[in-house]
Amino acid sequence: MKRSIDLQLLHTLQVLLTESSVSRTAEILGQSQPAVSASLKRLRSLLDDPLLVRSGSRLVPTERGLEILGSVARVLGDMETLLEPSGSFDPATSERAIRIVAANCFGIFFVPRIISHVTRAAPRISLDICTMPSEDALMADLEKGAVDLVIGNWPDPPEALRTAPLLETDIVSIVRAGHPLARRQSLGMEEYLRLGHVSPSSSRVIDVSPIDGRLAQLRLSRNIVASVPEYAIAPRVVRQTDLVFTTGRMFAEALVEGGGFALIDAPPELGRMNFYLLWHERAHASPANRWLRGIVRGAAAEIRRAEEGRQPAMTEGAFLHEAAE
Repeated sequence: MKRSIDLQLLHTLQVLLTESSVSRTAEILGQSQPAVSASLKRLRSLLDDPLLVRSGSRLVPTERGLEILGSVARVLGDMETLLEPSGSFDPATSERAIRIVAANCFGIFFVPRIISHVTRAAPRISLDICTMPSEDALMADLEKGAVDLVIGNWPDPPEALRTAPLLETDIVSIVRAGHPLARRQSLGMEEYLRLGHVSPSSSRVIDVSPIDGRLAQLRLSRNIVASVPEYAIAPRVVRQTDLVFTTGRMFAEALVEGGGFALIDAPPELGRMNFYLLWHERAHASPANRWLRGIVRGAAAEIRRAEEGRQPAMTEGAFLHEAAE
């Protein structure tokens, strides 16, 4: 029997498997629940699988459903690239929803720059900046198109993703001004590992932590006394304890403005902190994704120039030129 499936039905399948909800799928697609239920019935017949089954009070994808979700996302991404004429993306009129996953530390001054430039160039776009999930969850979201770009700083970016360098900085530890080590210039590794630490990365995502990921490469681990959900909370913890917070120097200097802290060079074995822009192959040729990558690279270049002291900030014209390169 010949089977056929159109793009609209494929899109419905992707949303159903992602949301695991007929009502939520109907809401996202702007359709009625009976229409989505009819599409699900047709998909079940075409693919000879239930696709979604009930588990208690909710629906969950079947093994077959999970297997084909990535393929469906790739097909839809390829078709979007094929059907969208080159250069047709217009940020001034686009109403896309864009999602960027960014390491915690970028909320200090990098993310605001990105939001500023996106909102000026694309006032109708909705921008969602998300915190870093586990690597497996991140890869799944990129594959199905739920995430457009990633800005990360783990030691080894996933080889399966497209990667471009953004920023690089040395690593320092922050302690309160009254800490016994506050007058020290640097820390050795043995001493560093004995200290109590506060981290903005949960133990569940050590694989994407620039500090603990590097220590894992060295077959070492530090004493994390507390982890916090927000990067900016860490200095407040440091101010009231003898815990140590380790991060890139440019972020540390932004965090400790106003005084009350001391910066100490981290053990040299930690190396330098590198920041990357990452995206999935499925989005590489997309005009919208290319534009967004240019915005992020331009914001990073603006930071680099300010750090180097050549100029405090880029003009809008210079920014757009840098982003287009």
